[in-house]
Amino acid sequence: MPFDHEKLDVYRAELEFIGWVTALLAMIREQRSRRVGEVCDQLDRASLSALLNTAEGNGKRPRLVRARFLDDARGSATECAACLDALVAKGLCTTAQVQPGKSLLLRIVAMLSKLMVHFDPTFRAAAE
Repeated sequence: MPFDHEKLDVYRAELEFIGWVTALLAMIREQRSRRVGEVCDQLDRASLSALLNTAEGNGKRPRLVRARFLDDARGSATECAACLDALVAKGLCTTAQVQPGKSLLLRIVAMLSKLMVHFDPTFRAAAE
């Protein structure tokens, strides 16, 4: 029997992103030297943070607390998108290489935003 968070589409998408980004980071680290450290490490941490905040938030009973965790997860997902942009800006990969990850992140952010509004309708006003 799965945990409740394992049933969420957004959780599965976050796991998919972690798999995708792990392969990208391995490719970058294989091709480059020390120049990649801080962005790659931050991207790795942010991707894990999104997943963990989604799981932990889904386990919280108060709706507003759940929404806060989902907001943190959304923040981590957008941080991942910025890290991908930084990798392109640093010349460590191309826009085409990061596009699949950014598309997945757009889906993740959209799903998290909808969940946040479900648990705290005041987020709707902030998102519009």
